[in-house]
Amino acid sequence: MKRAIILLTLAGACAAQNWPQFRGTGASGVADGKTLASTFNAEKNENILWKTPIPGLAHSSPIVWGDRIYVTTAISSDPNSEFRHGLFGDVEPAKDQSKHQFKVYAIDKKSGKIVWERLAYEGVPRTKRHPKSSYASSTPATDGKHVVAIFGAEGMYCYDPDGKLLWKDDLGVLDAGWFYDPDYQWSYGSSPIIYKDMVIVQADIQKGSFVAAYSLKDGKQVWKTMRDELPGWSTPAIYEGAPRNELILQATKFTRGYDPATGKELWKLGPNSEITTPTPIVAQGIVFATNGYAPRQPIYAIRPGGTGDLTLPDDKDSSEFIAWRKKSGGPYMPTPVAYGDYFYTVNNQGVLAAYKIKTGERVFQQRLPNSGGGYTSSPVAGDGKLYIPNEDGEIKVAKAGEAYEFIASNPLGEPMMSSPAISDGVLFFRAQHTLFAVGEKKQP
Repeated sequence: MKRAIILLTLAGACAAQNWPQFRGTGASGVADGKTLASTFNAEKNENILWKTPIPGLAHSSPIVWGDRIYVTTAISSDPNSEFRHGLFGDVEPAKDQSKHQFKVYAIDKKSGKIVWERLAYEGVPRTKRHPKSSYASSTPATDGKHVVAIFGAEGMYCYDPDGKLLWKDDLGVLDAGWFYDPDYQWSYGSSPIIYKDMVIVQADIQKGSFVAAYSLKDGKQVWKTMRDELPGWSTPAIYEGAPRNELILQATKFTRGYDPATGKELWKLGPNSEITTPTPIVAQGIVFATNGYAPRQPIYAIRPGGTGDLTLPDDKDSSEFIAWRKKSGGPYMPTPVAYGDYFYTVNNQGVLAAYKIKTGERVFQQRLPNSGGGYTSSPVAGDGKLYIPNEDGEIKVAKAGEAYEFIASNPLGEPMMSSPAISDGVLFFRAQHTLFAVGEKKQP
C-alpha cells in the first residue's frame, strides 16, 4: 500500500506542468496545453485565485515544481529602504546598507499558503545595489530534488523540497556594476540553471568574471572557466541537440558557446551592447541572443556547431552558423520569447515586435497601449497569447501570430519587476509586495 501511495505521488508530480528556472524550461517562457485567463484585476478580485504577501524587496521570479512554488527575497531592517521604478538613467547606487535577511520561501501552488521559509543569510550586504534593483534578483532553479538560490555576494544555497539545507557556497564578492566606474555598484542579477547533475553559474563582474559548474550533490566545483568580460546580468542557456550540446552565455564583448560538461569555449560572436541583460533562448534548433543598450542593439539567430570567431563582416547578415541577424531591435531588459513560428521582442518603452523565426523578417512593430512606466519583466506565452508586464504592474495581453492584436490591460496594483511563471493553466505574478495566482475562476 505504501509503495502504491509513493507511485501515485510521483505520478502526480510528473503530471504537473513545471516551471523550473528563470523563464521556465530552457528559459523559453512558454507553457501551452491549458486555457489561460485573458482578463484579470487584483483590485476587483477578477480571476485572482489567491494572493500571498511576501516581505522584503526582490526582483527574482517564481519557479514551480509539482505542487510547490519557490521564491526568494531580501528583507531590509530599514523600513524606508530605497526602491524606484520607471524610466530614468541614474547610476548612483541605492542608499541601503542596512542589515538584511536573505530568505527562501516554499508556497503551496493551489492555496498560496506558505509551506516553509528559510533564512539563508543575515547581515549587511557586501555590495551596493541600483535603486531600481534588489538584493534578491536571481531567480532560483530546481530539478524537483534540489532548490538552488543565489543571493549574489551573500552566497549560493541548496535546499531539498522540504527546506533542509543540503549545502551552501560562498561565491565571493560578485560585484556587478557600471563598467565606467567600479564605485557604482548595481548588484548581481544572473540566475543559476541546472544541467544534468550540475548547477551552472554565470558571474560577469568588475574583476574576475567566470562561468562555473557545481555538483548538485554537495556543491563542490566541477569546472570553472575565467572570462574576459565586463559586468552583465544575463542568465546562461542550454542548447541540447545535434550536432552537440552547448552552453550559451552572452556578455558585453562576446556571446560565447561552451561545452557544458567541461567549460571549454567553443565559439564567440560579437559585437554586443555595453550592458547585456536578456537571456539567450532556443527555438526550432536556433539560439537567439539579443541585447539593446544603445547604440548597439543586435539580434543574432545562431546555428549550433560553430567553432572559433563567428563574428560577421559588417556588410553581411548571415553565414554558415548565423541564420540571420539584425543590427537594431534588440531589447535592453526583457528576454524575448519564441512562440509558434514567430520571435517576439519588447523594448523598455513597451514596443512589441514580431519576426519570422526562420528568416528574421519583421512582420509587425507596435507600441502597446498606455505604455508608461517602463518594461523590465520578460514576456511569457501560452494559450495563443503573449503576457507582457510593465513596471507599473499592468499585464498587457496580446494575441500571438503574424498580425498584431491587443486583447487587454490587466492591473495588479503594485510595481512589478520580475517575470511571470505559468503552470497548469495558472499565471503566477510576483509583484513588489505580493505573489498573485491568476486563472479562470470556475463558475458555481
